[in-house]
Amino acid sequence: MRKIISQVNKIISGERFPYLTRNVIELNTINEAKKVFKWTYDALLTDPIIFEYAHFEDVNERRIRDAESLGIVMRNANPHVALEIGTAEGHGTALMAENAPDSRIYTVNIPPEEIDSGKGGVLTTVALEREKIGSYYRSKGLRNIFQIYANTAAWEPDIGTIDVAFIDGCHDSDFVYNDTKKIVKNMKPGSFILWHDFNIGLSKKFGWIDSVCQGIEWLYQDKVIDSPIFQIRDSWVGIYRVQ
Repeated sequence: MRKIISQVNKIISGERFPYLTRNVIELNTINEAKKVFKWTYDALLTDPIIFEYAHFEDVNERRIRDAESLGIVMRNANPHVALEIGTAEGHGTALMAENAPDSRIYTVNIPPEEIDSGKGGVLTTVALEREKIGSYYRSKGLRNIFQIYANTAAWEPDIGTIDVAFIDGCHDSDFVYNDTKKIVKNMKPGSFILWHDFNIGLSKKFGWIDSVCQGIEWLYQDKVIDSPIFQIRDSWVGIYRVQ
């Protein structure tokens, strides 16, 4: 049924993502985000990988724009509780923790055996051995990070009110939709949700980005979210403030 609705919307509007087209606002620079949200502080970027170029997807300083987007939200929102879905090696986790050292950062990663069994969806960035999950943030000696091993298809957030959430786990549309819907229920107005691998301008080029965009399109369709998503030009991160 959901696929039928999406196709009907596409035909009526002539667009792949009519809700996103109306709601995504691109900002020229991170300084424009500071104006929009009345933020004071810049992001702290200490991880060398942020400045590396490894793949053609990294053109236009994409890694820097992504890190700025996540870091500046954490540093200025200064959340009591923050959640990351998709730990991987923990580079994003460390970025969150360093920009909000007084926060409790909960990071969730699917156990490797559930990926092997096919329960973790299809579009996952990387499937790491358990000892490698979070290896980067552990090497930094950060003490405000709490690791959770769980498949978010079944996991329910039980960490209290969530002030900032960074969603970068399975990129299947259903996972993006369900992960976000669960998180929103545990948020209050003024909280922030960020999605990685999100950029409607690149949805025709990268299948996993298209899938993330579709999941967020469904969130608008079902009125789970209803406010603008802001995005720094060339980044793959969408920034949403809960109303």
